[in-house]
Amino acid sequence: MNKIIVAIDGYSSCGKSTIAKALAKHAGYTYVDTGAMYRAIGLYTLRHRLTAEKDIIAALPQIEIGFIRVDDVQHVTLNGEDVEPFIRTLEVGNRASEISQIKEVRAFLVAQQQRMGEAKGIVMDGRDIGTVVFPDAELKLFLTASPEVRAQRRYDELVAKGGTPRYADVLADVNDRDYRDTHRAESPLRQAEDAVVVDNSHMTPDEQMKVIIALFEEKLAQLE
Repeated sequence: MNKIIVAIDGYSSCGKSTIAKALAKHAGYTYVDTGAMYRAIGLYTLRHRLTAEKDIIAALPQIEIGFIRVDDVQHVTLNGEDVEPFIRTLEVGNRASEISQIKEVRAFLVAQQQRMGEAKGIVMDGRDIGTVVFPDAELKLFLTASPEVRAQRRYDELVAKGGTPRYADVLADVNDRDYRDTHRAESPLRQAEDAVVVDNSHMTPDEQMKVIIALFEEKLAQLE
């Protein structure tokens, strides 16, 4: 059976990672969370108090990012340390969004991501997977939902982790990230012309996965 590359792009808090993980499990493919890679670099810059662009660029050769499985869940590592518990905060997410605008950071990670996809059989999610990392991916999905729905999802996630956020702050953060992601000079978030748009604003997780799996199976059938 042919193996393909599945590129999943879309706005923050659209459930890209959850969908990508589930699809990879269904297909027996490798899942790569590119957002976690940017978050890992963001965490590194926060820990080392790097704010100047030139200092962040200079530090890239000292940064090694990898993936491990912990209790059958993929975790990202930063220089050998499992940093999964530290990279899912709003602070790290905002820093990741900021440093993703630096072309040298993007080039550093895109090169790694492209090497990961050489053998195909991979599901990768992010902001520019179908447009920059894998423009020839066989299946491209673009996920979207209203800012209010995405803010509520993010708010619920933070509360479930013990946080005490204000919904208004989370919504403002979602809108700010949307603006940065779509207006950055380097590889802005945009829908690839051949991507299938999935608006999951009013879908349950099960409904959404049925749609995604159907699209995946249809693509495989076309390639046989």
